[in-house]
Amino acid sequence: MFTPLVCINRTLTTATRCKRRVVVTGIGIICPLGITVKNSWDALINCKSGVTKLTEPDYDKLPCRIGALVPKGNGPNELNINTRFTKSELRTMCPATAYALIAAENALNDAIWKPKNDADKQSTGVAVGVGMVDLVDVCRTYEALTKGYHKVSPYFVPRILPNMAAGQISIKYGFRGPNHCVSTACATGAHAIGDAFRFIRGGETSVMVAGGAEACINPLAIAAFCRLRALSTSKNDCPSKASRPFDKDRDGFVMGEGAAILVLEELNHALDREAKIYAEVLGYGLSGDAVHLTAPSEDGSGAILAMDRAVKDAGIKTMEITFVNAHATSTPLGDAIEVKAIESFMGEHSKNVTVSSTKGAHGHLLGAAGNLEAAFTVLAIKEGIIPPTLNLDNLDVETSLNFACNKRKTWNSASRLVALKNAFGFGGTNACLCFAQYHE
Repeated sequence: MFTPLVCINRTLTTATRCKRRVVVTGIGIICPLGITVKNSWDALINCKSGVTKLTEPDYDKLPCRIGALVPKGNGPNELNINTRFTKSELRTMCPATAYALIAAENALNDAIWKPKNDADKQSTGVAVGVGMVDLVDVCRTYEALTKGYHKVSPYFVPRILPNMAAGQISIKYGFRGPNHCVSTACATGAHAIGDAFRFIRGGETSVMVAGGAEACINPLAIAAFCRLRALSTSKNDCPSKASRPFDKDRDGFVMGEGAAILVLEELNHALDREAKIYAEVLGYGLSGDAVHLTAPSEDGSGAILAMDRAVKDAGIKTMEITFVNAHATSTPLGDAIEVKAIESFMGEHSKNVTVSSTKGAHGHLLGAAGNLEAAFTVLAIKEGIIPPTLNLDNLDVETSLNFACNKRKTWNSASRLVALKNAFGFGGTNACLCFAQYHE
């Protein structure tokens, strides 16, 4: 028998849903595994790792000297932002905004949606968040101030505002629908997608460009997270083995960077223009732990509430879910609590559910984690493949749940494929998204 970790009111009826359905019609990815959707997905399902050594001298004395960087350069799977933007453009934006702009362009090209008329521009919105401001920019600007007032860039404030990724995307394409920024730590990207989903479902707009971006791998950020004892420090000489979600030898997360953008669209709008459909967004749930600044609630109640609300919002039964893309960052406390929360929520159905965390391959992208992993969840649905959890050699929790340990799994279901995507952040903020195969 399963003993629930927290009492959920099962007598509540599922939420009354607006008739407007929402689908994913475009994806753009810039991440440690690659700079296109195809390269990133192929690397993920073939068990490649994007974690590398941080070689700059400033990292030498830090406990953690590894990170998951976007591949830089001029190669076919590398990014050189200097060739994507002019010098004057780069002065107005931080690297995270640059990543978001590139990922958004790729997603819009994928969706074949770059409207020219005012009506379409007015019905297209943007919901893109950033988890942390550019700390290096802040430090350098303060140093500039010591040399004189006029050394401070007039673009400093726009560069560090979290909503500027959303603003820059909106300005570039003339999108005048909802312009929204979420900044909820490591739940940022998932919240952005969920809010965008609600804007469309509620009738406020027809198309949303949604996701998150992060680019804060620098000595100060690494040092700060090390002081929190959040980062992996035991695998500096073997970076690809450092991020180990659910594994008994995990000792912290690996910081990553990048951006992922989804184009969400009202179903009839997508059908009318014969857009390809990756998957359908069914539901969105939010909750707060209300316990601690950085640690999740020990009973998993926040995670359970978020999953429960997403499933109720989707109007489905728990037994329809067969895959959970977990938040699992590779921290000793968080991973174990999430496993227990998922099993408590799924109950006897746990034996039919596979859990995976793609962070084993690409590290933890902080504010861009939930959206990157949502993109991979959508691709899993489209391809019928559950991506692997790298470095999961020894599960340290007794559970009835299934895991994709070090290799991908074929995803079969008697009906349609349905998945949950969890994302949790400091401050006790939780989000859960429900995706499914699109069926007419």
